[in-house]
Amino acid sequence: MWVFAVCLTALLVKLGHWIYTQTNRKSCNGKLPPGSTGFPIIGETIEFFSPYSLHDIPPFVRKRMARYGSLFRTNFVGRNVVVSTDPEVNRFIFQQEGTSFLLSYTESFTEIFGQQSLVSCHGMVHKYLKNLILQLVGPENLKGKLMYEINEATRRHLGSWARHGTVDIKEVTSELTVDLLGIIKDILEERKKSTTPHQDFLNLILEEVRKEDKILNEAIAVDLIFLLLFATHETTSSAMTLLIKFISDHPEVLAELVKEHETILRSRDNDDGEITWQEYKSMTFTHMVINETVRLANIVPGIFRKALKDVEVKGYTIPAGWTVMVVPSVLHLSPTEYDDPLAFNPWRWKGKDLHAGSKTFMAFGGGVRLCVGADVAKLLMASFLHYLITKYRWTVTKGGDIIRKPGLVFPNGLYIKISEK
Repeated sequence: MWVFAVCLTALLVKLGHWIYTQTNRKSCNGKLPPGSTGFPIIGETIEFFSPYSLHDIPPFVRKRMARYGSLFRTNFVGRNVVVSTDPEVNRFIFQQEGTSFLLSYTESFTEIFGQQSLVSCHGMVHKYLKNLILQLVGPENLKGKLMYEINEATRRHLGSWARHGTVDIKEVTSELTVDLLGIIKDILEERKKSTTPHQDFLNLILEEVRKEDKILNEAIAVDLIFLLLFATHETTSSAMTLLIKFISDHPEVLAELVKEHETILRSRDNDDGEITWQEYKSMTFTHMVINETVRLANIVPGIFRKALKDVEVKGYTIPAGWTVMVVPSVLHLSPTEYDDPLAFNPWRWKGKDLHAGSKTFMAFGGGVRLCVGADVAKLLMASFLHYLITKYRWTVTKGGDIIRKPGLVFPNGLYIKISEK
């Protein structure tokens, strides 16, 4: 009897899988990319989220690239997905933002950030909100108020770490990034009650909220602030932790960084002064290290879009309503684009544009959705390196293991012993 039950169960699973895949095929008027939608309901979700501990292309993606090529279909978290690892296809997808594709996240992700947040908006509304944020974190504002706040926050936190003696870098850099922009949300209510004019981002938000023909309301403003806090906290702290691991593992890189930052100190009248905008822009090797870190970090496992209509590409059809996932790690770790791609080698960036993305460098996204916080993240990492290297002695004492599931995780942290020079 049990044999019959097992056979019947297996038959039902196979039948359900066949019906599921056939239904998906019928929804497409053209030829679907090769691939598999996996099991009914769960698709290939379990394998997609299986943890791995490699500085390499995700095994889920590598396995399917070997079998199907640079464009393939799958299904996870209840969505039909076309995965693109092709630079030209990726570029086409980003160029078609708002025409053939829109930014797409899961419902749970949208609920976290808010239905009216930047990640949920499109077209003119997205452009409007993006321009609003750039007035906070764009180069002009970074030169003034934000640069001072970043320097002050960095010095304050490093001093606190030194007093503790030993700290987990992932934990304390998370606290640093939250502290940096946390003041925005804390003073929002106070500013609403104030009659004193302020020429800053919050004042700009409040002016927009008060307009009669407003696009921005208070709910969107709160979501906007939360998005800034979350994005900075989750991505920059991970990058900073990996940055410390890399330069600790590569003393030749640390030596070059020390040389660059001590040169900056010697050029000052007061070597205890804060970083100026000119000094920041002169940190060429520092920016090479930052680029190499985020290239290998691949903190964002995929960039997601949704097809607004059937889209023809490379002889295949991406059906309307399907999700497209661009995988930056495939490009960042490609041996045809980068010599010895798994090696940490900042010198590979010598002579290259250090402040722009491309079809083979997408650490900060791509197209009109290029990360608006890229400049502030890079400034924060540069400030952190400057004060850490010039004012403190430090050594890694334990931790540093990395797991991706598929995002970057430090399961046992990264601990350093730190003291003032």
